[in-house]
Amino acid sequence: MSRPHENRLPKASNSPADDSESDIELDIHELGPRQEQGEDDPEESSPWDQGSPDGRIPLRNLRVSRARGFGVPRQNDGYWDHESESLTQDLLGGRDPGGTIEDSAPLLDSSNGSTTRRKPLDPGSRRPSTRLRLANLLSFASTAVYGPIPVHQDAQENNTAGASRHITIGQYPPPRFPPNAVSNAKYTAWSFLPKTLYNEFSFFFNMYFLLVALSQLIPPLRIGYVSTYVVPLVFVLSITLGKEALGDIARRRRDAEANKEAYTVLRLQDPSEASRRKKNRKSRAAKAPSQRSRNDTSSSYPNRLDLIEEEEEILGQDRKVPGIGIEVHELSIRARDVKVGDVIKLGKDQRVPADLVILKSSNAESSLATSPLHQSTSNPPNTTHTGAGFTSHSLETGSSTTVAEHDGPNGVRNSPDPSDSYGTGEAFLRTDQLDGETDWKLRLASPLTQSLDPRAFARLRIVAGRPSKKVNEFVGTIEYTPWESPQDDGAPPRESNREKALSTPLTIDNTAWANTVLASNVTVLAVVVYTGAQTRQAMSTTAPRSKIGLLDSEINDLTKILCALTLTLSIVLITLERLEHREEMKWYVAMTRFLILFSTIIPISLRVNLDMGKSVYAWFIERDQGIPGTVVRTSTIPEELGRIEYLLSDKTGTLTQNEMELKKIHVGTVSYANEAMDEVTSHVQQGFAHGPVGDPLQPTSLVTPSSRYHPSAAGNQTTRTRREIGSRVRDLVLALALCHNVTPTIEEENGESFTTYQASSPDEIAIVRWTEQVGLRLIHRDRKTITLQSVETSRVVVRVRILDIFPFTSEGKRMGIVLQFLEEQDCAESAADTNGEIWFYQKGADTVMTSIVAMNDWLDEETANMAREGFRTLVVGRRKLSAEQYQTFSSKYKDASLSLQYRDAKMALVVKEHLESNLELLGVTGVEDKLQKDVKPSLELLRNAGIKIWMLTGDKVETARCVAVSAKLVSRTQYIHAITKLTPHTPAASALDALSLLRSKPESTALLIDGDSLSYFLSHHRWEFVSIAVLLPAVIACRCSPTQKADIAYLIRQFTKKRVACIGDGGNDVSMIQAADVGVGIVGKEGRQASLAADFSITSFHHLVKLLVWHGRNSYKRSAKLAQFIIHRGLIISVCQTIYSIAAHYEPIALYRDWLLVGYATVYTMAPVFSLVLDKDVDEGLANLYPELYKELTNGQSLSYRTFFVWVAVSIYQGSIIQGLSQILVGSSDVEFPRMVSVSFTVLVINELIMVASEIVTWHRIMVAGLLGTMAIYIGSVPFLGGYFDLGYVWSWGFAWRVAAISAVSLIPPYSVKMLRRTLKPPSYRKVQGF
Repeated sequence: MSRPHENRLPKASNSPADDSESDIELDIHELGPRQEQGEDDPEESSPWDQGSPDGRIPLRNLRVSRARGFGVPRQNDGYWDHESESLTQDLLGGRDPGGTIEDSAPLLDSSNGSTTRRKPLDPGSRRPSTRLRLANLLSFASTAVYGPIPVHQDAQENNTAGASRHITIGQYPPPRFPPNAVSNAKYTAWSFLPKTLYNEFSFFFNMYFLLVALSQLIPPLRIGYVSTYVVPLVFVLSITLGKEALGDIARRRRDAEANKEAYTVLRLQDPSEASRRKKNRKSRAAKAPSQRSRNDTSSSYPNRLDLIEEEEEILGQDRKVPGIGIEVHELSIRARDVKVGDVIKLGKDQRVPADLVILKSSNAESSLATSPLHQSTSNPPNTTHTGAGFTSHSLETGSSTTVAEHDGPNGVRNSPDPSDSYGTGEAFLRTDQLDGETDWKLRLASPLTQSLDPRAFARLRIVAGRPSKKVNEFVGTIEYTPWESPQDDGAPPRESNREKALSTPLTIDNTAWANTVLASNVTVLAVVVYTGAQTRQAMSTTAPRSKIGLLDSEINDLTKILCALTLTLSIVLITLERLEHREEMKWYVAMTRFLILFSTIIPISLRVNLDMGKSVYAWFIERDQGIPGTVVRTSTIPEELGRIEYLLSDKTGTLTQNEMELKKIHVGTVSYANEAMDEVTSHVQQGFAHGPVGDPLQPTSLVTPSSRYHPSAAGNQTTRTRREIGSRVRDLVLALALCHNVTPTIEEENGESFTTYQASSPDEIAIVRWTEQVGLRLIHRDRKTITLQSVETSRVVVRVRILDIFPFTSEGKRMGIVLQFLEEQDCAESAADTNGEIWFYQKGADTVMTSIVAMNDWLDEETANMAREGFRTLVVGRRKLSAEQYQTFSSKYKDASLSLQYRDAKMALVVKEHLESNLELLGVTGVEDKLQKDVKPSLELLRNAGIKIWMLTGDKVETARCVAVSAKLVSRTQYIHAITKLTPHTPAASALDALSLLRSKPESTALLIDGDSLSYFLSHHRWEFVSIAVLLPAVIACRCSPTQKADIAYLIRQFTKKRVACIGDGGNDVSMIQAADVGVGIVGKEGRQASLAADFSITSFHHLVKLLVWHGRNSYKRSAKLAQFIIHRGLIISVCQTIYSIAAHYEPIALYRDWLLVGYATVYTMAPVFSLVLDKDVDEGLANLYPELYKELTNGQSLSYRTFFVWVAVSIYQGSIIQGLSQILVGSSDVEFPRMVSVSFTVLVINELIMVASEIVTWHRIMVAGLLGTMAIYIGSVPFLGGYFDLGYVWSWGFAWRVAAISAVSLIPPYSVKMLRRTLKPPSYRKVQGF
């Protein structure tokens, strides 16, 4: 395609408007002085003046006017050198290109604005190297900036995230912006080891053992083998780092799958230019092969020198206008290879890979990209977009053309037919994965580009604002430069002067953000404006963090206490040694040796066993058939599932299926629901049974609201009451079938055609589907007409002309439509039939419709009843208008629409005065937002478990309220206190008063708050708000942005210090999930972003109950018991060492050396102790039946300071008894030492095995095997312990009775105390087991 610098050929002009063209041309005086030339002396004009007679030169001419002999520019063209920077400051008024640029700079220069002239440079300031650096600088600008640069902007500014960007569509080479790659990885190849080691050694006991291991490298401090201390630490780190590496590799693989998703991209290429480029490169390669070899890079794009030389040669040849023969090629590329400026082709149900601006939208069956034009691309079709009062530009001339409305008879307006040859330019997007809103978003192609052939996209230029996380805002402009018509002499068409360039603003309505889904059956061509980390979705997502469980933090604190105990013991022993005047070694050496001897108090095996236990819990979770499809992505925090106190949940796709169904209607005297809908079908069939029943193609009259109801169509007589009810039902169904923005489309699947509906709101689709079910089908809808068909007879029974539409807004909470009913089938297509009835239909929320409809005595009661059932209610009304009334309204409404100030308010006032008054109330509908499976019992069980539930959604206030009621998130006894519409200008007193109402009865009050009010409280009264909100049983936050969801999670964690779980299914929930202590993702219909970023992935919300109440309970209880036993195991052997050191006159001599020390913590006790990960105190049925048991877990009673010190006391008692009695009964002299060690060590092993057995609640065969197997291994290994034991003494009766006696004294007292306490104060799990 055409190169960026060739897109606009400047034309000389003496008009004042030329001052605005500083983005194309520079004043010669800005570069340096020139000699004043006479008018009749053209031969002496400076080459600087050749670009323009008024002393201005094209920027590209300046760029290529470099010295030939200065060598090759450097290859690091993405960076500025110092001389270029200095020159840039001269050219751009002394501004630093790397400095701060105002983000509020205008996106495009005003066409009639003036440019401030800069002070000429001092002639003496010019350097010989200036021209080289100028070429170097501006060559960089040509590749980093799209098209001409305004002089007041830095060339580098357009390449940063903090500046506006200029995009030439399909430009070559592509600009330098972030790659469009999805990345959920925590680490890179360089950051993996530093980050993981930092996380590991942030735990106190890991750092403690690192110091202990390093101390063994010092000979005076060495005790036993170095491997005894180093190998366990290396083993622990290897397991942890291996798990992190495998987890990150899995994340990268999932990211790779998303990044490999294929998309169709349109490549705009100019064959003639490509051939010239190829020819020029060959000639340069032949001339300077050595220089060429030095310039080659691995990039697929030519370097800057090639581009500059190529440009000079092209400009020196015939100046053919590029772009005349543009060819469009469709290529399939990966999502990660999408770049800014690419034109993407999207179809239905396709995910948007990056942030796009929609250029063109058309029906899916029409080809947008490859259809040949009947005329040259230089002459695009002269299509004018028309509409009521729409001012458009002719694409050929740029002139403005106003398409006036014409009035039919009786003053009814008829708009001219728009050209449909290029489609409507409309597309619907599903954005629930981005903002959580269930309504589909209507997006429009720019009127400037909708009628263009894709080959004309090469002449488009887009200016977009800087990247932002605001998903509902976008500011930009799009500019189109048409070609002038062919000249009479046969010359090729030329690019128009920029004065004739057409531009139009871009808004959020013209965009499609990444991670949304194209919902409508259209084909969309869109240009990429933001990629990768600069997309809205990525900027709203926080970086993943390494999560540390509360249990790990508690154990870390306990190890600090154990370390203090170790230090205290060492100091005491050193002090006692000094009192006996025994100073055989330095005190600090002796103290260090004691610290090493007592290092088993903080067992290194604690971390090994806990990490292995976590892996076992993850294995249990993933293989639980009750929660199929569950994936544990973070296996380091399964215990957190048992400590949750706050649950933050998304609504759409999490609690609800985002599928609406009309469940109930009320017509004033009777309501219909469930099976009674069959009666509604009967009324509709009778109400629309007009005309002969013969040939369906035979012309027949159409039904209007004034048509008589025929209840006796089936031959049976009915009462007057039944006729009245049937007429009301028919009128309500007719209103629901017409008052909407739904469009039917025909789709094919497996060779079968079927009708689908497209609309911005799933509510409207649900209502239209219901009208089809009861007998009235929507078969056609465009901007002007709606056609309805009887399902029973397949006849067209209603046809209307759309006169005005008033769409739904969150402020108005209602939508209306003005229709003209056609009465005859044969004149339905005629625009002259304007005598039909004109009706105004409106539907909306009961809060606003109550004052609009006529007085009645049943509306408030019935809407309250439906609201209590959790239905989304809509009140439907109508009003008949005469032609004169409508003409009066139309005239005033048009005048209001032309107002420059308060336009929206004036238009709304006209509608209110002329239409929205005294409407005939037709009925009320109740639409149910279908809940996920078992949501109601799941929420109730979680609430009974003491978990406070917050629902955070991007949806509307009314929708969230209905779902909260229907899902039983808010019980019927609870009052919903709503706080809405607070702004930054709201007085603090009134905002705090709204909060004070919650303080009186926080247990029976739920809070409903919208996004603006939430933002106000988070900004101004953060702690006042959270201090009250955390006390409430339920909080519903609406219109929440992804950032707000994450802020709430952080705030609750920071204020309460409690565990917070977040659950969601969409990309908009990723930030919230990552901010939580436990993130749970649901595999949604529209994507897996949430599940991939979460710690735990499930397939349905009700699986969360088992995940928390059952697996969370088991994981926490098992890890707590496992940690206590490992601490007990290490502490008891340290007590034995202490007793022996005291008997040995405070000498730091090891009691158990080498293998005895290692074997005790591994093969002799590990299997029985680790088998505790299979224990369970209650079965799953009791855990679900008594969710109150979960409350005890949140208090942390299973592993607290009280239980810790109880186990410390038991360890001190048992260690003292074992070692003390061993020394008393055997002796501790050098001769008796092997016998004493054999007795004490054997008792130590037996004591640990019996303690494990006494703590097991539910036996498992693996537990039995572990205990018996370990005992057998110990007995079998005794013959090999001759270096430590007196083997002859081991097989004597004296050894046996001493072991039995010491074991009994060690075990019986603690067990007796335990049984007595269990009898007097049984734990809760034993109470429920008794029931």
